[in-house]
Order: sequence, then C-alpha cells, then structure tokens
Amino acid sequence: MKRRDFIKWQGRGLLGLGLGLNLPWVTEISAQGQGQSKSKNPGPLVLSTWDYGLKTNEVAWRILKKGGYALDALLAGAELAEMDPENAYVGLGGFPDRDGIVTLDASVMDHQYNMGMVAGLEQVPRASALARAVMERTPHTLLVGDGALQFAKEQGFETMNLLTPSSEAAWKRWLETSRYLPGVNVENHDTIGLLSLDQEGRMAGVCTTSGMAYKMHGRVGDTPLIGSGLYVDPEVGAVTSTGHGEEIVRAGGSLLVLEGMRNGLDPEQACRNVALRVLKQLRHRSKDPAKYQACFMALTKDGRYGACSLQPGFTYAVQDEDQGNRLIQAPHAWSKL
Repeated sequence: MKRRDFIKWQGRGLLGLGLGLNLPWVTEISAQGQGQSKSKNPGPLVLSTWDYGLKTNEVAWRILKKGGYALDALLAGAELAEMDPENAYVGLGGFPDRDGIVTLDASVMDHQYNMGMVAGLEQVPRASALARAVMERTPHTLLVGDGALQFAKEQGFETMNLLTPSSEAAWKRWLETSRYLPGVNVENHDTIGLLSLDQEGRMAGVCTTSGMAYKMHGRVGDTPLIGSGLYVDPEVGAVTSTGHGEEIVRAGGSLLVLEGMRNGLDPEQACRNVALRVLKQLRHRSKDPAKYQACFMALTKDGRYGACSLQPGFTYAVQDEDQGNRLIQAPHAWSKL
C-alpha cells in the first residue's frame, strides 16, 4: 500500500471509530483481520473445563438445543457443579481455606460486555448466579466478602454450611502437616470454566471455583477477575482459564489469549502463546515451572475452539450438533520447556 493510500485508509478508520459511524470499510477490515467466517451462525456450541465438563455440557446443551440464551445455559451447567457435594472444587463441598472456611469466587460475562464478579463469598453455593445478579441488579461489577454475602441475602439466595463432612475430613488430614504444596493437576484443577455460543450467535462465559485448597483466608485467584479468569468479546470470542491463579493473573490470562485471536491466531495457538508467557515469567522469577500449571480454553465467534496448557494433564469437554459431547486432551507447551 502506498503511503498516501495508507493515510487515506487510516483516516477513514479513525473517523469511523471516533464518530461511531457504521462505515462499511471499517467492518470489512476488522472481519478480514480476524479471519472470521461470514457463514451462518455455527451454534449452538458449549465448552467446559476438565472431565466434569461432560456433565456441565449436558445440562447446558438441553437449554441451547431449544434455542435458549447462552448465559442461561452456562449458569445451569455451573449450578450443577456448585450444588454437587461430591465436587470438591466448586460450591457446596469445596475444599476450605487453611482456617477451615469455604470461600467461593465466580465471574460471568455476556455478549454485550456486561460482567459480574463475586470473591471471598461464604455460605452461598450458587456463586455464579450471584455474579450474574451483581451484573444485572447493581451498578457495580464486583462484590467481595461480607458485602457479597449481604447482597446475596437481600436477593433471596439460599445460605448453608458449605463445609461437608468429606471436605472437612480432608482439611483435618491436611492440618497434620500444614504444608502448602498444591499439586499441579490435583488441588489446582478446581475451576469450572464454561463458554458458549447459542443459536442466535450470542456468546457468554462463566467461571466458578472454591479456590486453591487450604489457601490463606482472603486469597483470590484469577477466577473472579474479568480479564484473567474469563473474558468475552462479541467481536472476537470468549476465553476462560484454570490452574495456578496467581500465575494466570500475572500473565494477563484470558484477555491476552483473546487479543491473540483478535490479531489472527487460531484459538489453540493463542492459548499456547499465553501458556508460554506464563513459563517465561516463572523463569524470570526463578521459579520451577514443573510445579505450576496454567490452562486456557478459547472459542471464537464463528465456532472455532481450542485449548493449551503449560503442562500435560488438562482436559476439556466440547458439545455441538455434529459430534455430540466428548472429552478432549488439550495439547501442552511442556515440550517447549
């Protein structure tokens, strides 16, 4: 492109963005840059992290199949996990902190850049639904601790003791040593992250967790932080993450994956790049990468999806019309170490 043509094109683009005009060349350039399909909407489609994702997908799919809203479907799937006392990584029965208190974190985001987050939530198992209530019923995006609990009670959310006999017994066994050494794919695959595209082309994301087992009271990881544990951009796609939350936060996590897709990378490569960013930062801090895990899962607005983790072991579930509900072993960046 000649210099004068570039200046002319750039001026048109800036004019369109600055004045909010719907100029056809601005839309066309954006679509070409992202490599997005112009075919009909590929939905419905739902993705969930870890093996439990097969269960959450099944619940979400029933809503999507009937033409339901992406966020409604994901919250139904998340609630299945949150209300399952046998799932020790979210909601009721989640592993407690080192003081024996179960605290929950969650975030939601829809196709219109609306978002809601809760962190350090006690007594309320349906953390993701409460995050949605923050999004839809308050002028805020994030409520924490006692404030989140107060809001939940005002909104009529059921409260209960989240520490089940099994999670309490595990905590008491941990107290015998009190060594805070979370395993790469054991205590840290706690997060349930879900992404969806519905029949109307609307995208949504949900991320919910009870946090790292036996954490310090008040610790918050990546899950409730939009941009780290979750991000949805209707022009590009959606991303969620799981693993060592502190490392995902340091890397800019989900938003960095999304920006990779915005710049033309396919979902798997965008996830791999950020996993490698985590590796680089660990080495910069003289940390042993073998002791850390970071996993990213991404979905584009045209229905492409992919994932990648720092180390082996991350699985995610995908359900669509063509291939049904299946579990996928994600590739990893370990070979690059």
